[in-house]
Amino acid sequence: MRHLIRQCAFLALSLMVLGFIKQCSLFGASNLQRQASASISRQQILARSIQRSAAAMAFINPRQVVKRIVAHEQPEGDGAVVRRSIGRPELRQLDPFLMLDYFTVSPPAGFPDHPHRGFETVTYMLEGAFTHQDFAGHTGTIQAGDLQWMTAGRGIVHCEMPASTGVQRGLQLWINLSSKFKMIEPNYQELESGNIPVAEKDGTTVKVIAGESLGISSPVYTRTPTMYLDVTMQPGASFAQEISEGWNSFAYTLEGRPTFGSKGTPPIEAHTTVELSHGDGVMVWNDSDKACRFVLIAGQPLNEPVFQHGPFVMNTREEIIEAIRDYKGFRNGFERAAHWQSHPLDF
Repeated sequence: MRHLIRQCAFLALSLMVLGFIKQCSLFGASNLQRQASASISRQQILARSIQRSAAAMAFINPRQVVKRIVAHEQPEGDGAVVRRSIGRPELRQLDPFLMLDYFTVSPPAGFPDHPHRGFETVTYMLEGAFTHQDFAGHTGTIQAGDLQWMTAGRGIVHCEMPASTGVQRGLQLWINLSSKFKMIEPNYQELESGNIPVAEKDGTTVKVIAGESLGISSPVYTRTPTMYLDVTMQPGASFAQEISEGWNSFAYTLEGRPTFGSKGTPPIEAHTTVELSHGDGVMVWNDSDKACRFVLIAGQPLNEPVFQHGPFVMNTREEIIEAIRDYKGFRNGFERAAHWQSHPLDF
């Protein structure tokens, strides 16, 4: 059905263009020559109209912007600065997402030893490098464009610190786990930038961190079904992305001024999160004269109770109390925390 609608849209608008060209022929060769620039301009406008109209027909129920949240800077960790969007009063949670931070860190600031239980942290580096150490002996450094997908499960204690001088920037997303996965063993998925699949089409480049876009799929396994895309659009480009019905979705603008949902909607400034309505997909346009970049993220809601106390996220108040006791008592997943401390980095 969607394919038939798209074909009809192209046919109708193509006939409009043919009619325009036929009318132009009546003016004669000399008139056409004098009006060549204007005709080319009109044809370009009509061609763009065809592209936009066809794109608008790409979805039966396109998603629209329902909320905008400007991510203001706030202190976090030890001397770090974050721009938090999800996880603040305006948008406490967006099931299954618990938090989104855009972080800016310069040594000696960072995120020293701290615990987690019951969810996943997804760290995506934009600039610089970050080193991770945990009490299980896992260490690693992710550079700009690299990804770490950490499943905290029943418990992890780790640190996340700058691995080089200068400014380090990135995104950290917290994704909730369903009750059946909250107490599994910790796990890591790490991808270097060159191993993250990239799709390109008509002026749009998509790094497929999780899920699928433009026929390209990510190798990342998501226990909570998730789509995570890093999208760069050149001036004049448009982008259509299918999103599973019933999933919650949002976008965070990193650079430029993309327009989400429908034409005429005000463009979104950098460091702004937009929550999207439900539907079968979203349209994005870049009508500015500069490239834009944003992350588009969607996930299947868990529809479970959420009790959160700092780095612990469980389903009941009693489970939170137990998590705190386990951490302080070095038991039930936190045994190795008793005698562990991260090693400071020497630049």
